[in-house]
Amino acid sequence: QVQLVESGGGLVQAGGSLRLSCAASGRTFSSYTMGWFRQAPGKEREFVAAIRRSGGSTHYADSVKGRFTISRDNAKNTVYLQMNSLKPEDTAVYYCAAASTIVLVLRVREYDYWGQGTQVTVSS
Repeated sequence: QVQLVESGGGLVQAGGSLRLSCAASGRTFSSYTMGWFRQAPGKEREFVAAIRRSGGSTHYADSVKGRFTISRDNAKNTVYLQMNSLKPEDTAVYYCAAASTIVLVLRVREYDYWGQGTQVTVSS
């Protein structure tokens, strides 16, 4: 069982930056692939980024590639999402998720545990 708590969301102007954090409970954090997803009002939850257990491999949605960076600190049981050059279309609730797999996974149904989400609002 893993419990995930996101933080770091807020209101930012277009072009600005935010760093989201996701703190995980338990001693097996390093055994999970971690992902970030987002959901805008009236839209389905969508993949943003994922990182493998060791942090050596990552994957990004095309819409955020080059602007967002996912990283993890297994000693702190924390995964991060650095978001730069934010756009109004990045506005959404951002969710952290954990998958019990050794490979990178991109689909919502492949993740086993979810946080409660943190709101990111980008004003134009």
